[in-house]
Amino acid sequence: MTLPDPDELLDRVGFEEATNVLTRRQAEVLALRERDIPQADIAGLLGTSRANVSSVEASARENIAKAEETVAFVEALSAPVQLTIESGTDLYDVPNRVYSACDEADVKVSRTAPELMKLISDAAGDAIRGREVRHELTVTVAGDGSVSVRT
Repeated sequence: MTLPDPDELLDRVGFEEATNVLTRRQAEVLALRERDIPQADIAGLLGTSRANVSSVEASARENIAKAEETVAFVEALSAPVQLTIESGTDLYDVPNRVYSACDEADVKVSRTAPELMKLISDAAGDAIRGREVRHELTVTVAGDGSVSVRT
């Protein structure tokens, strides 16, 4: 199997290390992994061990998660609706709380109650079990009506 050239992959998508949260090596590994190339093959291509490729990939994914959390934090700062959902809240009560807060801020939410519950439940992960909010959540709604959830 002929493996793609990581430099060509990064050039094609416009990777700039100076403006990115990923190192060049992290970007190379992710670019190859996103093409379903096994870690062992990447290790051979990059002249390193599979364990090192695994570590680089894990660090890259952690950096991406931190960047996503940073963006969510900044968006939450400017969101006209910021709502804290306390631990112990019934998930079925959350849509009405979101709608009420949006009404007060004159923000439209284009999601039905079941859609909101699913979005919040999916985003909250293990912070919700069944219908119970087990850990405090922050729900924000931007001016365009987009909903975000932070645990």
